[in-house]
Amino acid sequence: MTHLTAGTAGKASGTTTDATSHAGEHTCGGCLDRRTLLSRAGGVGLAAAGVAVLAACGGSSDPGGAAATTPAGGGSDGPLAQLADIPVGGALSADDGAGNKILLVQATEGTVTAVSAVCTHQGCEVQPDDAELRCPCHNSVFGLDGAPVSGPADEPLPAFEVHVRDGAVYAGAA
Repeated sequence: MTHLTAGTAGKASGTTTDATSHAGEHTCGGCLDRRTLLSRAGGVGLAAAGVAVLAACGGSSDPGGAAATTPAGGGSDGPLAQLADIPVGGALSADDGAGNKILLVQATEGTVTAVSAVCTHQGCEVQPDDAELRCPCHNSVFGLDGAPVSGPADEPLPAFEVHVRDGAVYAGAA
């Protein structure tokens, strides 16, 4: 095989070779051709778009606008956190034992509520930020009750059922 550079067609070793004579040959071994690359990139893009659409539709609320309450837990009977670890007037990130990211909120001393840590805008993980809950992806801000304070998120964070017993926070109703 003769590799050609610009201006060398027909001048290599006295043979007549044009730039299209090697179009069907593939010699790099691990490379993707253009069709395969575009096909795979399209598949990845389609999958990412599907995930984004599902995440954006993930916030559930009833027609009256009140957030649905989902029981937390299911994977563990142990405590989600100790009451003393949740700041009064703030929140603590936690896992509900079933793989769901939640925020345990102690707006007033001794009373704990929980909301989903999944932003209702595009599914990013919401983080506690003093007396607010903030999404780092697009700067949505939620109150400690999960209600949107500033967008782009306009749906509340879904509530999770939790209760306090013996200084610890557990999933589900008491």
